[in-house]
Amino acid sequence: MAAVPTKTHCPYCSLQCGIELDASGGSVALTPQDDFPTNRGGLCAKGWTAAELLGHPERLTTPLVRDRRESPLRSATWNEALERIVAAFQLAQQQHGRDAVGCFGGGGLTNEKAYQFGKFARVALRTSAIDYNGRFCMSSAAAASNRSFGIDRGLPFPLADVAHADVLLIVGSNPAETLPPAMQFFDEGRARGAKHIVVDPRRTPTATRAELHLQPVPGTDLALANGLLNVVIREGLLDGDYIADRTTGFEAVRRAVRLYWPDRVERITGVPENDIVAAARMLAKADRAMILSARGAEQHSRGTDTVQALINLALALGLPGREYQGFATITGQGNGQGGREHGQKCDQLPGYRKLDDPAARAHVARVWGIDLADLPMPGRSAYEMLDAIGTPGGVRAMWVMASNIVVSAPNTRRIAQKIGQLDFLVVSDTFLSETAELADVVLPTAQWAEESGTMTNLEGRVILRRKAVDAPGGVRSDLDVLADLAKRLGAQGFSSDSEEVFDELSRASAGGKADYRGISYARITKEQGVFWPCPSPSYPGTARMFTEDFPTPDRRAHFHAVDQPAPAELPDDEFPYYLTTGRLLRQYQSGTQTRRVAQLAKAAGEPVVELHPTLAQSVGVRTGDKVVLRTRRGEVVMTARTESGIRPDTVFAPFHWGGAGSVNRLTIPTLDPHSRMPSFKVCAVAVARADTTDLMKGEVAHE
Repeated sequence: MAAVPTKTHCPYCSLQCGIELDASGGSVALTPQDDFPTNRGGLCAKGWTAAELLGHPERLTTPLVRDRRESPLRSATWNEALERIVAAFQLAQQQHGRDAVGCFGGGGLTNEKAYQFGKFARVALRTSAIDYNGRFCMSSAAAASNRSFGIDRGLPFPLADVAHADVLLIVGSNPAETLPPAMQFFDEGRARGAKHIVVDPRRTPTATRAELHLQPVPGTDLALANGLLNVVIREGLLDGDYIADRTTGFEAVRRAVRLYWPDRVERITGVPENDIVAAARMLAKADRAMILSARGAEQHSRGTDTVQALINLALALGLPGREYQGFATITGQGNGQGGREHGQKCDQLPGYRKLDDPAARAHVARVWGIDLADLPMPGRSAYEMLDAIGTPGGVRAMWVMASNIVVSAPNTRRIAQKIGQLDFLVVSDTFLSETAELADVVLPTAQWAEESGTMTNLEGRVILRRKAVDAPGGVRSDLDVLADLAKRLGAQGFSSDSEEVFDELSRASAGGKADYRGISYARITKEQGVFWPCPSPSYPGTARMFTEDFPTPDRRAHFHAVDQPAPAELPDDEFPYYLTTGRLLRQYQSGTQTRRVAQLAKAAGEPVVELHPTLAQSVGVRTGDKVVLRTRRGEVVMTARTESGIRPDTVFAPFHWGGAGSVNRLTIPTLDPHSRMPSFKVCAVAVARADTTDLMKGEVAHE
């Protein structure tokens, strides 16, 4: 009898495409699920090649330890590795206090791991020092959504609803490359006559399909959103009944946007006045409209306010909560949604509870069986925790799980230096990432297809990744390691069984805004996932939010007036251009996985910087030439490609590489005051042709 393929999910982005794995033939065959709602039989190049990682020759299969800081990593037993961790953590806390040990997680961890990692930090270590790489991804969108709607769920409606909107405003997102299977919903809408407006400094594959492409100066999306609302107000296109019945705070916003006349917005953004007016009219006059934002609008020093400006526009048009309409932010990482709901963030407890809320603390302490007084208060956000290494009160030992921070953090040269000041670093990963290479202990972890666990996709749909193959001998799951280390540290109540952990997570989330109490593995299997909030087993789940009211104290959505600031760093004579960063079709995040897949590496094997032909000509560069990009924080070398679709004052570079091609060496760590998001998407840069002699000297040649 033939083996039945295992239904599971792709290990990459927030779509969590449904796939099937068949390991009966000796190798692992991967095919898409035809009936899973987010991909409906589609996969991108990364998804099709995901199984290649399972038997990869560079896979970590044994713990590695370093006898001295200058010694190379060597193989070790699990007992030796874990005993070293326990000793180092205990020594750091004895000498410097409980917050001397930090935990840094990832947006690709399952809900169970994210939950257990947060519990481990606060129960086994009793440290406030925990955050995760989602702080670099969705935090500004989350802060704005919580402020206006009372809750943060990226898409408050199913992805398929996109196909039914008549007009889409897509700001700072390029789903044609970052979420290719999702484009069937965008294309379905266009096929029936929907019009798309794309806001992006580059003419991306998504922008080429749009009715209207607006190309603002990087960092000026807030002014553009205020300008669109100015037109809506001036031309009487508001939804006055919706504003009166379902919102508060509009008059302050009305006063604020009076200054954003289209001609002034053109001077700020570079977007022609006529296009601003046309976009506002298209959006306001549509029977069904949606506004979607993503990292291009959000990864700024005032990213929260930019998202707020877009929410203000959506509320003024009466979009949130109406069928096939609304405002949404597109989550990027595989579990970017669930990863920020259940305790990895420095200020949160499971269920989106606030760590400084007495009622939330009491509830979670009861579930965990600990004394309320032992639960730490909020700690530092991700970059602040890293930046404080080596300073009084900073962490001295750190556990990094499923994150490659020396590639993904801003100003990575400084972060690498800070990591070097740690007394002890442990990294859990499947491959020897750039961060793992710096560790004192490296723990090999099971991959996505080698263990079961839940993920929460961009829609808020909780899905189940099922185990399809066994992990290599010597590899343990993160849950197993967390339970083992907690026991060695004297803490009880840590299970290594994913379903048991999920059941506890559900209890801990009960009554919170991200309520999973009614979700179970059995129900997920039966229903192809369950939308949160879902407070009881009989509750149908919440596919569409805000249909009746908003989860704020007054049950209304809140407008907030915001103004366009100057970017944290402006071009000048020495650094005359804007640098912006982003993703590529065939690479993912820091590239730890995708750079090891031959087919993907062949198609995108090195970082390539995009320059407008006019800019390229002015610096004497042609496609294929090596160029040096230099900011106030450092320099990198990349290959140039001329692209007529990018703004002449802007260069674009991907962030998937480390070493000499790591663009995050250049990015500025100025933090958003609300979300603590770094300003990845805009800084001032100089561009010059790299002569052969330049490549033979200096630090960029030695890495």
